[in-house]
Amino acid sequence: MSDPESPAIAVVEYDPAWAEAFERVRDTVWPGLHDVALAVEHVGSTSVPGLWAKPIIDVDVVVADDAAVTLAIARLAGIGYVHRDNFGLTGREAFEAPRTDPTLPPHHLYVCPQGSVALRNHLAVRDHLRAFPASVRAYGALKRRLARAHPHDMDAYVAGKTDFVLAILRAAGFESEELGEIERINRTPMRPPPDGGALTS
Repeated sequence: MSDPESPAIAVVEYDPAWAEAFERVRDTVWPGLHDVALAVEHVGSTSVPGLWAKPIIDVDVVVADDAAVTLAIARLAGIGYVHRDNFGLTGREAFEAPRTDPTLPPHHLYVCPQGSVALRNHLAVRDHLRAFPASVRAYGALKRRLARAHPHDMDAYVAGKTDFVLAILRAAGFESEELGEIERINRTPMRPPPDGGALTS
């Protein structure tokens, strides 16, 4: 839904500093999660060199199973992260970043069990884009067009990217029911959080 009062969607040219920003986030969370998490992954468009993106770092904390998710939620709370729920996206728990540390870059942090569709989606899209510069150019151009066409409508922006991402996931071997679930989530309006709760990157 368009909201003229909301800030315009900002898609900006790739900034090499995004890699360093991810490292700062990882260095913040890893000490409290090193015995719980399997990995901390930089995902989303800021993780792909050369790709235009909204300048917000996406971070997936990978854990082994649902029991580890519960433990990670408690550990992250201890360093100021606020658990916001999964917003209907099975396999991905969202967190609000600590407000007490102004040095942390703007970021979204999620906890995902290993093998979850949400995690596999993020990694598959990231790894494809890192491997194929032509896809990076095409996706960046699409994101810029959508941001111009729908500057205050995150739902339309996300929905407009969905076919491009689904094509990548289909080629990566995602099952039809997985693709259908990803499409359903990304085309459902009014998804919280309003700045990008979708499964697409």
